[in-house]
Amino acid sequence: MARQRSRPHAWPTPNTSPQPQCGLCERTVQSTSRHHLVPREEGGKYGPTVDLCQPCHSSVHRFLSNRELARLYPTVEALRAAEDLQTYLNWIRKQRVERITNRRGRR
Repeated sequence: MARQRSRPHAWPTPNTSPQPQCGLCERTVQSTSRHHLVPREEGGKYGPTVDLCQPCHSSVHRFLSNRELARLYPTVEALRAAEDLQTYLNWIRKQRVERITNRRGRR
């Protein structure tokens, strides 16, 4: 008995999954990276994480030290309320996703 072949040229189904959202600026973005709320070097290897867009992730580490992140900002809510990030967050929320090219500053 011959097996029926599936349609070889079937159109792929569209991706219906929602695009990722940044946990800090809350924008819908193309991709995110995982940020440890308590940095790994401060004991947060198995702790909670949040998905951040690359500009937000780079900015968090540029404006705040790992020690500050571990002691003062161990939750997303605390991180959103960080005084050092307020100017950045007000700016980034107004930007279109495809226009941002944020790189970490040289140390």
